[in-house]
Amino acid sequence: MKTLLGTLLVAFVCTGTVHSLWCYRCENEPSNWNCMKMVKCAETENYCTTVISTSGIGKNSAYQLSKRCTPTCTENFIDTGVTSVSTKCCNHSLCNISGAASVKTSGLVLAMGILASFFYIFRSSL
Repeated sequence: MKTLLGTLLVAFVCTGTVHSLWCYRCENEPSNWNCMKMVKCAETENYCTTVISTSGIGKNSAYQLSKRCTPTCTENFIDTGVTSVSTKCCNHSLCNISGAASVKTSGLVLAMGILASFFYIFRSSL
């Protein structure tokens, strides 16, 4: 049954005109589970993009995910220590399925965690 469904999905995606790029689409969603809507891109749109933005630290952090078709795309990653924005691009159908591929942990948060670990170990040994 899974093979039949997979074959039907591939046949569905591959039929149509020469340019039939399909991407997942969502706007400012807090979870990748809300980003499973498939849309057919316009002929001028050659990329599927995933934009992930995070802000805050710990319990006060926020995560927003957007996916869409775009005519051009430039991959980037900007990290200010408290906020980050990551843009990933791909150019084959349904390639922007994952919302986690672009997630990167802030260097500042990692450094603070390592320092806290050293402090805890040092304090415990006294």
